Amino acid sequence: MDLQVWPGTSYPLGATWDGRGTNFALFSENATAVDLCLFDEQDRETRLHLPEKNNFIWHGYVPNIKPGQRYGYRVYGNFMPNSGDRFNANKLLIDPYAKAIAGDIINAEAIYGYPWKTSAEDIGFSELDNAEYMPKCIVIDESFDWEGDELLRIPMYQTVIYEIHARGFTKLHPDIPEKLRGTYAGLAHPAAIAHLKSLGITAVELLPIHQFLAHPGHLEGKELRNYWGYDSINYFSPYSGYSSSGIFGEQVREFKEMVKALHKAGIEVILDVVYNHTGEGNHFGPTLSFRGIDNKSYYRLVEEKERYYMDFTGCGNSLNVRHPQVLKLITDSLRYWVQEMHVDGFRFDLASALARELYAVNNLAAFFNIIHQDPILSTVKLIAEPWDIGEGGYQIGNFPLLWSEWNGKYRDTIRDFWRGQESSLSEFALRFTGSSDLYATNGRKPSASINFITAHDGYTLNDLVSYNERHNEANEEDNNDGHGDNRSWNCGEEGETDDGEILTLRSRQRRNFLVTLMLSQGVPMLLGGDEFGRTQRGNNNAYCQDNEISWIDWSLAEKNGELLEFTRQLIAFHHQNPVFQRRNWFQGREIHGSGVRDITWFDAEGEEMTEKQWQQESIKTIAICLNGEEIDTPSETGQRIIGNTFLLCFNAHHEPIDFILSEDLQKWKWQVLIDTAESHIIDSGAIYTQEKTIPVTERSIIVLRRL
Repeated sequence: MDLQVWPGTSYPLGATWDGRGTNFALFSENATAVDLCLFDEQDRETRLHLPEKNNFIWHGYVPNIKPGQRYGYRVYGNFMPNSGDRFNANKLLIDPYAKAIAGDIINAEAIYGYPWKTSAEDIGFSELDNAEYMPKCIVIDESFDWEGDELLRIPMYQTVIYEIHARGFTKLHPDIPEKLRGTYAGLAHPAAIAHLKSLGITAVELLPIHQFLAHPGHLEGKELRNYWGYDSINYFSPYSGYSSSGIFGEQVREFKEMVKALHKAGIEVILDVVYNHTGEGNHFGPTLSFRGIDNKSYYRLVEEKERYYMDFTGCGNSLNVRHPQVLKLITDSLRYWVQEMHVDGFRFDLASALARELYAVNNLAAFFNIIHQDPILSTVKLIAEPWDIGEGGYQIGNFPLLWSEWNGKYRDTIRDFWRGQESSLSEFALRFTGSSDLYATNGRKPSASINFITAHDGYTLNDLVSYNERHNEANEEDNNDGHGDNRSWNCGEEGETDDGEILTLRSRQRRNFLVTLMLSQGVPMLLGGDEFGRTQRGNNNAYCQDNEISWIDWSLAEKNGELLEFTRQLIAFHHQNPVFQRRNWFQGREIHGSGVRDITWFDAEGEEMTEKQWQQESIKTIAICLNGEEIDTPSETGQRIIGNTFLLCFNAHHEPIDFILSEDLQKWKWQVLIDTAESHIIDSGAIYTQEKTIPVTERSIIVLRRL
């Protein structure tokens, strides 16, 4: 190539095409020189020295470089691992701001900054060139006709989240063309959207779609790959492996088409994002991007032992969120996905790591301050996984305003309740009503609690009621990986069974979990496939299973059609009744003069719960009256909300219980709408008055509406 390099500009970072050429800009505080490497269709490399450096940003403008151009960087500087520098110009590096990346990294000795099998270990210097093993960054044309599409901005309290994998959701879908299965286009296909619409969910939460390391070294030689994608190597590029249309920029357009199609169906898109670490791992990991561009700036290194990385994530490294450029990288990425890709929000993996300015977690950290004042990011959905593995990393309830959190205490409490584990009803009551003990003190509302029973990390709902022990043998780690304590119960036999009584109990337990989830205050999150009994065969850590273990088996939708229909009707029931979507906390008193408090708690004898009963761990029955006439927030048009009043009878005991209506509730008639002992939502159930007790089957829920 006969090319010129003009000075260009230091902003914006990345590769920016203007119709006549492309500006390239790369941050590196400690580099001594930077080469832009351009590749033609035969992968022949041309190196162009970037002559300009302003504010530690190396930049240059190359005329006539168009969309589709493949490129990378070689960065020069000291290779002194003991001092934290790992520059090695033999390594082609991925642009942190690349908008598209073509293909996967091939695991080979050349992608590492040091030679293998030497006594020097990672301190040795590798002279191997890695270009043939590295995917190339792609210059893209960012123009796209959104046809008026905008963020949906569904209120958080009206949100129902559905967590899925962009590939696994459609990989086995029989009504989607084979070429589109497992891709962004597959998720945008009418058959996929029809299922989402029929469920009634309002948002899909996608496991990581940032370009990631698909073939990490520890899986080398195994028929396994990094399926979940929690090893990002770039925060702007949609993973090219989920594209049906091409990998040279087409993946960007296909992702946008997917978002547009979901928005047209009224469904928001939330991305699971991993800004706490990267796929480069610890000091023995490969040199792919950040490590070779400026190791000391991008990563948290151990003080006085800068050869090593601080690891709050269990993945080998932690991004250095104390550095202004790293904070800028994260916020630039987030704004890009909102403004250019139209995503509606984010779920932050191991979010506590983002708050570690020094060592301890600080909820006043710069990251949160930046988000709070940002006019774009402060208006989208922000969900934290409120823990990491470092000391003091369990920060549930401690995130600031604007943030919702995956409520791990909700998951654990509801699992314990339905498996019969002894625990206080007061804990159950707190979780069921939105966890005010966690979120009310700093001004947050019930929607701060993302309630879930199952998620990608752990058992599916079917497996939760079918296995006591993990069965992760397929991961080839001697069944030592994954959680050892799952708070699960197999209902009497491990795994698959033909025992009719056990199968009946498992079905009832699935319905118990679903009803509890959808009627609790807060934001419900359903794991994709749980609505029709998806199984991972007891594997609770299927991170490396890009196969039938993880892919959703759509034949179960017909086999378990009753569960699917039950779930659809249950979610519709949740949407139809505002008492299950309260914006404010219960106050335990009457507000509008109905004569009944907004919430009242009863024992099975019809008496209000006593303090002693709240603390007794052996009690497994409770009745809850939710008064739909005592909702203290108006509608969007300022009108008083008057909804139905419900009585919920929970019996987690191993024997049936007859519930007695309290004296205050006997003046009304109560009709059964849901009975989890049945496999369907009851259209017109039995009516109960003061003369009759309410029989509740062992381990089941009855929901009654006041007539």
